[in-house]
Amino acid sequence: MAEPWRIEGELILNCNCTVFCPCVVSLGKHPPTEGYCQAWAGVRIDQGRAGDADLSGLNVALLLDIPGSMGRGNWTVAAYIDERASDEAFDKLVEIFSGRARGTTGLFSVLVGNFLGAERAAVTFETEGQRRRLTVPKKILGEVAPIEGAAPGEEVKVVNTQYWMGPDITVAQATQSRVRAFGRVWDFVGRSAEICQISWAGP
Repeated sequence: MAEPWRIEGELILNCNCTVFCPCVVSLGKHPPTEGYCQAWAGVRIDQGRAGDADLSGLNVALLLDIPGSMGRGNWTVAAYIDERASDEAFDKLVEIFSGRARGTTGLFSVLVGNFLGAERAAVTFETEGQRRRLTVPKKILGEVAPIEGAAPGEEVKVVNTQYWMGPDITVAQATQSRVRAFGRVWDFVGRSAEICQISWAGP
């Protein structure tokens, strides 16, 4: 039986979709706009615990390469875990983001066909005004900003969804996006991005 775990925080994601990612409303059934999905994501853990391991204050970055509709699986995924994590916290975060810890991220164990592994890195997740920035030195440099709606200063949101990450998604766009990792060389500036407040738990 997996140990209880919980993560509260924020997730940002930038993918290669040319318009807003259709996976949010189709729950992975509709294909990405380019027919395949390439993405990076960052998670800022404000409060978190897995068993006896404190996860609060740590950051995680993900690289995702999906050959078609998200719901069909066969994902390739790699993780970068905050170098400040204790050995126990590192192991627990690998269990969570590989799906082995079950719960909210348990679907990863079904959808991920190739887990490239996890590496320690100086993962930073910064907020400057409405912009969020994720950095993994020499691997990922990404920044996303919300799209402004009709009311000045107010973000555009898709609310009350059944999206696994969270029900309310802020529609955003990448202002910086460079990936050089695991043989992937990507640049998705101007492409689809998401900001989501997360409350994940298991098992």
